[in-house]
Amino acid sequence: MIKEEANSKDVQNERGVRIQKLEKLRELGIDPYPHSFDRSHEIRVIREQSEKLMKEEVVLRICGKIMASRLHGGSLFFDLADSGGMIQVYLKKDVLGDEIFSWTRDLVDPGDFLGIEGKLFCTKRGELSILAEKCVFLSKAFRGIPKEWYGFRDVEKRYRERYVDLLINQEARERLLKRTKIVDALRSMLNVKGFLEVETPILQPLYGGANARPFVTHYHALKTEFYLRIADELYLKRLIVGNLEKVYEFSRDFRNEGIDSTHNPEFTMLEVYEAYKNYEDFMDLAQELILGANDAIGNTQTIFFGEKKIFLGGEWKRKSMAELLLEYAKKDLTKFSLPDLLSLAKKHNIKLPKEPSWGKVFDELFSFFVEPNLIDPTFVTEYPVEISPLAKIHPQKKGFTERFELYISGKEIANGFSELNDPLEQRKRFEDQQKSRGADDLEAHPLDEDFLKAQEYGMPPTAGIGIGIDRLAMLLTNTTSIKEVIFFPTLKPIDSFLNM
Repeated sequence: MIKEEANSKDVQNERGVRIQKLEKLRELGIDPYPHSFDRSHEIRVIREQSEKLMKEEVVLRICGKIMASRLHGGSLFFDLADSGGMIQVYLKKDVLGDEIFSWTRDLVDPGDFLGIEGKLFCTKRGELSILAEKCVFLSKAFRGIPKEWYGFRDVEKRYRERYVDLLINQEARERLLKRTKIVDALRSMLNVKGFLEVETPILQPLYGGANARPFVTHYHALKTEFYLRIADELYLKRLIVGNLEKVYEFSRDFRNEGIDSTHNPEFTMLEVYEAYKNYEDFMDLAQELILGANDAIGNTQTIFFGEKKIFLGGEWKRKSMAELLLEYAKKDLTKFSLPDLLSLAKKHNIKLPKEPSWGKVFDELFSFFVEPNLIDPTFVTEYPVEISPLAKIHPQKKGFTERFELYISGKEIANGFSELNDPLEQRKRFEDQQKSRGADDLEAHPLDEDFLKAQEYGMPPTAGIGIGIDRLAMLLTNTTSIKEVIFFPTLKPIDSFLNM
């Protein structure tokens, strides 16, 4: 606590000095916050075209943040960074003149933004640099760039002050940029296939599309409670009913649940639906999309997650829950009664819901015996109908559905199924879920009369899939914490003075 207070005093002292410099800039007639700057080249482009730019003696106009400064007699060196890179700027008194050189030396600090005009050259040590012929002040920063960032010791501070983390932690920056490339790649692949990107409500009068506890808010204008969506599935399927045959959405979803290394209450899902397809087709689609995203960030087909080596090439395995349980638990649990399943779960100290059903206990046993072993990509198929209220019944296997979940490195990455399009059967499933809600299952699916009404207008055979973007980004960037792949993860608020 003493160290925190000392740091806070240092910050306040530095802030006061910088504000004084701001006033001196204004006294010199310099606007410390001009409206714009006409940039000619980004630093990344300068580095890529350096030989041509030097040969042709092109006058460059660059801008960015001062990351460091070094004074050597009548010369001043700045490390200037924009979003694509960093380059050294060389300022000489006899080139800039006494007035400009004086304020750049005395009133510019690391963290400030400058615009520079000059030509590119290479120093005797081989470092690309720009000899400044003109200098324009663009923005005064009141807080300096930390010399020793907390990121390597205080991880939570990195998440709270992501703006600083992005400035000086290159690894964090590259990881989050890869996430954006993954999303871009997925969007491009779907667009090429003729899918239509759509938007559906985030605030919903009735939540649905998954089993989860919602966040509740009060809509004052309508005088009623609304929910932050837990999924966009039911709205996207309404669009299928409306004869939009191929739709997708990158949806921000919200589930009022715990926070851990693989769960954030606000997260991103890609949901895709196509008429006249089934879950087998969408297993193919899932593999194609994930491999394309992997290629987009420059990975090979052999990746690592922690110490686990994962091969993404070849055909991905497709096995039913029952087959995998037989393989790892050495028992055919499809022949077990509910009391038998409960006895097995108790033997292994598996935590169960207050009102356990056959399907829920079957799923918990699967999580215990099988999930940790699914390292290479595996499509797990044929889930019990009790835990799959929106999926079609499997035509040959009573009590199971045409549903799959994709597991890689022991984690669920995607969930898809042949969509249930029988309105009467869907109503029955919703009613069964309502019974669970009555038994204190707060995550059971509510009955959505409007969705049932939509289905009664006729819904074609349809396949759907949801891919967790955050978990996919974790997997493809070898990151074990979901907070590392979210720009601003959810954190418990702290008192404002701790943010100083």
